[in-house]
This record gives sequence, C-alpha cells and structure tokens, in this order.
Amino acid sequence: MDRSARTLAALAGVLAATLLVGGCTLPPFAPDTGGHSAAAKQPPGAANWNPCPDTPRELTHHSPPPNMRYDCATITVPRQWPTGATPGASISPGGAGPAGTFDIALIRARSTRQSDRIGSLVINPGGPGASGVDTAVYLSYGAAFGGLPDEVTRRFDIVGFDPRGVKRSSPVKCISDADLDANFGAEPDPETPAEFADVAALAKRISAGCGAKYGDQLSLFSTEQAARDIDAVRSAVGDRQLSYLGYSYGTLLGATYAQLFPRNVRAMVLDGAVDPKQDAVAGSESQAKGFEKAFDDFGAWCTATPAKCPIAPDARAAVTAALEKARVSPARGSDGRTATPGWIFYGIVSSLYSESGWEQLANAVKQLEGGDPSQIFQLADQYAERDPNGHYSNQFDANLVVGCADEAKRPTADQARTLLGQWRTKYPLFGPPLAAGLLTCANWPAPADPYPTGKADGSAPILVVGTTGDPATPYEQTQRLADMLGVGRVLTWEGEGHTAYPQTTCIADAVDGYLVNGTLPPEGKRCPGR
Repeated sequence: MDRSARTLAALAGVLAATLLVGGCTLPPFAPDTGGHSAAAKQPPGAANWNPCPDTPRELTHHSPPPNMRYDCATITVPRQWPTGATPGASISPGGAGPAGTFDIALIRARSTRQSDRIGSLVINPGGPGASGVDTAVYLSYGAAFGGLPDEVTRRFDIVGFDPRGVKRSSPVKCISDADLDANFGAEPDPETPAEFADVAALAKRISAGCGAKYGDQLSLFSTEQAARDIDAVRSAVGDRQLSYLGYSYGTLLGATYAQLFPRNVRAMVLDGAVDPKQDAVAGSESQAKGFEKAFDDFGAWCTATPAKCPIAPDARAAVTAALEKARVSPARGSDGRTATPGWIFYGIVSSLYSESGWEQLANAVKQLEGGDPSQIFQLADQYAERDPNGHYSNQFDANLVVGCADEAKRPTADQARTLLGQWRTKYPLFGPPLAAGLLTCANWPAPADPYPTGKADGSAPILVVGTTGDPATPYEQTQRLADMLGVGRVLTWEGEGHTAYPQTTCIADAVDGYLVNGTLPPEGKRCPGR
C-alpha cells in the first residue's frame, strides 16, 4: 500500500462510527441550557506545546509532510464540571489521572506556509471512542492524501483532541480482550432462546465489569461533560471563539457544545449528523434501515460491475449463504480463530462505511466460500481496532461507557427480544444485531447524564452535512439536527458511505468557504456523488 492509500485507509477507519455497539441509543432531554459561562469561568492556562514529530510518524509509518509542524500538549479538566453534571466526582477511577481531574491530550498541526491565520480548527471524528489526535494527523497530510484542502491548513492550525476516556486522555478500560472477542464473534441474529440468553449474559457481564471498576464514575464520561471539555480546549489554544469540525458522533458532541456555549461558536461543521432527539430504539432502527440500504447499493454495484465483484450477480444471497455455512462449519483463520457469523457480520459492516470498501468485501466473501477467512478477519479487525496479537484499543470501552452514560431511557432485555423478531422481517441482515445491541445498556450500573436537545440560540450559523447513502448516520437525520439547533444550514452530498467532507470538490468548496469566510452554501445546496 502506498503512502496515499495508507493514509486514506487510516482516515476512513477513524471516521467509521462505532455506533453499532454502544452509542446507538440517543435519548431525548430538555435541560436548562443557561450554563454558558461554566467553562469560561474556569479555563485552564494556555496549552504548553512541545514538538512531537514521532506521533504522525508512528500513525502513518511515514515521515510528516515537510511543510507541517506537529506539537502536542496535555490540559487538565474537572472530572465533573460545575453546571449540569452528575454529583459525586471525588472518587478517582483507576488509571484516570489525579483525583478531581482528567487529562485531555491535544495535537496541533501547523503549516509552515500558514498565512492570514484565523485560529484553530478543532477536530472530532466521532465514535464515541475515536481519537481526535489520530484524525487531526491524517487530515493534516493534505488534499493529496485525502486530507484537508490546502486553503484550510493554510488558514488554521489543525487541532485534534482525544475526548475524556479515549486513548491518550485518561482512558477508560473495563472490557477484557476475551470478552471483546466474544462480543464481535457472537451470533448476530440470536434467534433461539439459548442464543439470546448467551448474548444477554455477555452484555450483562461486560456491564458488571465496568461497574466494578468505575462505579458511579461512569457517568462522568458523558457527552455533556466532554462538550464542556471542548470549551477548555478552545481556551487553551487561545481562541476567543471555536471553529469546529465534527464527524458522526462528533456532530452530537458539537451540537451539545453549541447549546451550552452558543456565543463561543465562530464556525461549526457537523458532517454525518446524529439526531439527538431520537431515543435508543429509533436510533438503532434508523441504522438498521441505513445499513440495509447501503448493502442494497453494494448489491446493485455488484450486479452492474461483475468484473469487480466475484459474488455477482446476487451479493445478498452470497452473504446469506456465507453466514449460514459459518453457523455449521466456520472456516478457521491462521491465528486459530473461527470465522463465526459475528466476525463475518462485522467484516460486512466495516466495508459499508465507504464505497471504496465494496470491492474488498466482495473478494473477502468469495475467499470465504473457498475456506479462507483472512480478508473477512482483516475487515472486522480494522473495525474493531484489534491488533494481530489479539489486543484491542480502548475504542469500544469508551464507546460503551459514553453511550450508556448518555442514555436516560434504557431498553430492557424483553424489549430487545421483541424488536429482534420484528426487525428480522423488516431488516433481515442488520435488524437483529441492532436489536440485540440494545442489550448493551440494559443493565448499566451507573446513572445517566443526558445531553441537551434544544436550540443553540445566539450561535453563529452551523453547517450540517448529510450523505444520501450514509448507513451509520442516515440522511434523514441531517435536517432534524439542523432544525433542532435552529441555526443549521443543510448541505447534501448525493454519495455513498459515511460522511462527506472533503471527498469531492463541490463539498470541499462549500465547506471551505464557510470555514474560512463564514459564507454558507445556498439553501438546498446538493453536490453530486462524483
């Protein structure tokens, strides 16, 4: 893989939402949004930046671009911000930094060709659980590598942060590698009572393990707490107002910030919109519908381009047959793992986040027919952040902890079981696993700390970007988020995959004009797929 392809693949990986496992439940909440000054009254000092050229080198396996300088810093934030937070933050979770604070890791990419500097563009890639430090690095490699356009890197410092609990920022870790293997390998359609009981027991065991380690402190990893941290980041980089680019779950994080600190928003791009008002069931069903559509689009591509798709003409039949065969006699990989239906399912999911993954999915299923699961494991491991030694990052620990902290209305196991049967009919491939995913927070051992779902009165206009073929954050959520905020302007990409910017010139020009000059695209602006 050449440098450009490697960077593009890594960027696609970090922008892949992990909403399927823990963060698919998005409860409604209408709190007091008057606490605009909570962070502003207690900002940290300016960040103490130190050169860190090894960080981009380790992530990309290549030297940093010659025109880009990388500096890193760590700031501290209260575990519990004083307004609208969960009480009782005095207990220190193991490995999460000094009592009373969390560490937030930052990276700043600054072009040596910078001119007419506007400030910092703060990045969040979503998840919850994905690293903004990693994403800022990939995006800073420039347009030639699928990153940000040169106009943006010339006018802004690119600043990434790992949210509280994620990777370098007081990481939360409470799921063993063995349980993560069991989770990803589990039956995606637990149809029999015994299969459902096994999936429910695993979810309960994982929840109990997180509760045993962190207790009520789990509530401190909520989206509202992380949104308040963003204002500390804004202060630490020295900006009077925030310029922000959020993808996927990052749109929920950004929308929460805009409600809490509307007058601190200079410009905000929310790409791959999450509808904050949908509850857990609606959020999961929306994804089931979105992934079914994406798979149908993949199937249509297979039929239209059989030379590139060895499982043509009927991709759905080929995948269904692969899943059924795996239930009886799963293929064994070189590392000793068996390619159960669960691993196959996550290999499929991984490929549907971008149209560029369709050909690899077709080849992986074809190889699986011949008894070779290596490509399916490669796809699933990329999604799961599982390394060749069987170790996981903390992405899914954070995903689970944040998702459950946000959920005020947690579905029961009985509700999940009922929906599983209903969604099997409506969404045969993706409905059952998304219904079973509702079990993740059913026995969560800590109180919820829901985020607000009101207007961002007083904020600058916010650009909300949606993709018509987005499986993870389906397009219909775009207008809903814009309407909820009251200051949103929708930009549409008629493309495939999860998130749009900066994939085409039309999208990039519209977003760049807004970020740099504050110029919104025309009402109803739509960009073609290619």
